[in-house]
Order: sequence, then structure tokens, then C-alpha cells
Amino acid sequence: MRMNYEILKEIRNSNFSFNRLAEYYPGLSILKDIPQNPEYHGEGDVYRHTEMVCEKLVTLPEWSGLKKEEQELLFLAAAFHDIGKAYCTRMEGKCGAFPIMPSDDMPPGGTKGQYQKEDGKWVSPRHTIIGEKEFRKIAYREAAQFGLTFHQRETVAKLIRYHGMPVWFWTKKRTEFDLLKAAESIPLRLLYLLSKADVQGRIAKEPEKISENVELFADCAKESGVWEKPYVFANPYTKYQYFHKEELWKDAELYDDTGFDVILMSGLPLAGKDSWILKNSMGMPVISLDGIREQLRIPPAKNSGKVVQAAMEQARDFLRRKEPFIWNATNIIQETRQKLVRLFAGYGARVHILYLEVPYQELLARNQKRTRYIPENVLEDMIRKLEIPAPWEAYEVKLFT
Repeated sequence: MRMNYEILKEIRNSNFSFNRLAEYYPGLSILKDIPQNPEYHGEGDVYRHTEMVCEKLVTLPEWSGLKKEEQELLFLAAAFHDIGKAYCTRMEGKCGAFPIMPSDDMPPGGTKGQYQKEDGKWVSPRHTIIGEKEFRKIAYREAAQFGLTFHQRETVAKLIRYHGMPVWFWTKKRTEFDLLKAAESIPLRLLYLLSKADVQGRIAKEPEKISENVELFADCAKESGVWEKPYVFANPYTKYQYFHKEELWKDAELYDDTGFDVILMSGLPLAGKDSWILKNSMGMPVISLDGIREQLRIPPAKNSGKVVQAAMEQARDFLRRKEPFIWNATNIIQETRQKLVRLFAGYGARVHILYLEVPYQELLARNQKRTRYIPENVLEDMIRKLEIPAPWEAYEVKLFT
């Protein structure tokens, strides 16, 4: 079936015009009047910065050498790269932190861009992480307008997530580790171009220093062998251990002493996890949190701790006997998945994460037919929090979309 790449078509047909894209998707106007620290953004609000980044991107020397789809996805990422700032920008200073919203934080009749404090500065903590989730939510819920494939959506989402990395990566303790981890999710050569446009599409007090950091990022990515694609480890076990243990050499070749398989299901409610298990479990026992809840007659969203405790007791029984099993729950948060992965792997299991996804409209239709209806606000909150499993999270990660 041929997909209709609506927003990518608009980008191409508009000859990569940010203003035309903003007309096609008015939601970008949320960036207007979102202030920034003038030390790094003397050009004004986030909307103006985004406009400048998009203009700069298409003038980069490397732009003409990109494939058609790469150009479109990079431009889309540039247009949404700071979308997270609309939700986390605040004034931080001696008197504490003051968010942009609600509006009563501003003087009467003022705008967000006008509000300032003499002893403070504008900050946007975690805006890349928030931006990744916000873009994913938008593109998932408004699929008819965006028309992106799963891979296209996640490419843009991860570019947003990591777009600040080239500026600060060298300050971290494990620089090569961070490079390899990011390369698992996104081509670093594309990330470099987005960051290059980001630092050039602004008015900063020390632009040369920021640009040097981005070029250093490119050099290190090439030297580490992750400029074009993810690093090729000796085997899946070594790859898992590299991303879950301190200071492991990337070129090591560890002996794989895992003895059994554990499948960790992941996905929004109604994504088809139960159906997949029914068709593919091959007799493997299943630990289902929903099943335990029904067995114990515990209402949804009540006594979750008791449900998890009962599930963990079952899991440890299988783990001690080194018997394969399936853990069936939503597991949409990375931190939750990692706690389980570390536990299972600690017993010598090969942990496989299986993520399932269905279109938003189908999800809603299934919910209407479900006996145990999920309140709309609960489902929407889960979509907002959704974190797609990254390739480094387990022994193996599979995506069914």
C-alpha cells in the first residue's frame, strides 16, 4: 500500500520554506513569544530561532549531497527541534524559578516575551526529551496530516532528542559511550547537520566556540566508527554488556553465557500484545499484569504495587529455575523496562523486547469495543509518556508496527 507523505510533500513542494510549513501546520505557532537566554539566542524568541535554523540548514555545503528523504526529514526535525521549549521554558534566578505558564506569571497585559527578571535568566531544562515525546505524540495522533511511516517518525523524534548533543557531548565522562548510544537510534552524520544548522541559526556571544564543539563531535563520531551507522559489536551479548556495564571496551568479545530467553512485551494498551502472544508464544508461560489484576479482583489503577509484587514472585520462580517466560505489560517507560531487563539478565537470561504499535484511530476503535474501557484521559496520558524501546536496551529489540 502506497503511503501518502503529506507533510513531507508540503516541505518539498514549498521548496523547504518554514513559513509555508507553519501555514500547513499552525501548531508551530506555539513557538512564538517563547523567550530564550540572549547569551545564546540574541535573535529573539524560539519561533524566530527555528525560522533561522531552517533557513541555514538548506544552505549548508552538505545539503545537496543528501538523499531526497533525508532532506525532508532533516527539515522537519529542524522545524520541530525546539518544540519542547514551549512546555518547559522558565525564568530561573535568585528568587527561584518562574514558568512561562500560567499567564499570571506575567505582568498585566504583557506577553511571554516581555516578561523578564533583573536577576534571572531563561532556561529550558530537558527540552530535547520533552520535544521528542511531544513530536511523537503529535505525529502519532495526527497521522492523517503528517503521513509518516514509523521509521520516519522515529528518525525525526530522535533527531529532536539528540540535537543538542554535539554541543555538550565532550563535557561528559564517557564521550565515546554517548556517541555509540546515540548512533543506535540515529545516523550521526544527520545529527551533525541539524546541530550545525542549530548553532549557525542564532545570534550568540561566542558562536565560534559552539561551532568548534559541533565539528569536534563530527571528528569523534568518525574516529569511533559510528558516523554512518551503529557500531558493529563482536556479538549481541557484548553489545548488551557494553551499554549496561561501566567502562567496557567496545572492541571486546565476551563469551555469551546466557542460558534461556525472556520476552518483555512493550506497547500501549490494545496494541495487540495478547494477540501476538497467542500466535507466537509456542507454549511459553506468560506473566500478565492484567491477568493478575483480574485474578486478584483489583480494579484498574488501584493497588498496582500488589499486582507487580505478585508478578515479580512468579518471575523470580522462573528465573531461579532458568525457564523461559513472557512478561506481558505495557512497559512504555524506559526506566521501567530497564529495571526489568537488568533483573532478568542478572539471572543469565537473554532478554528480548518486543514493541507493538497500531495506528491511533485503530487504538481508539478497539478501546470502544473493549469490555474494560480505558478512560480517554488515561490513554492520552500514556501516549504522551510513550518511550519507544531503543536498540541498546536489551539483548534484542524488535519493533512490530
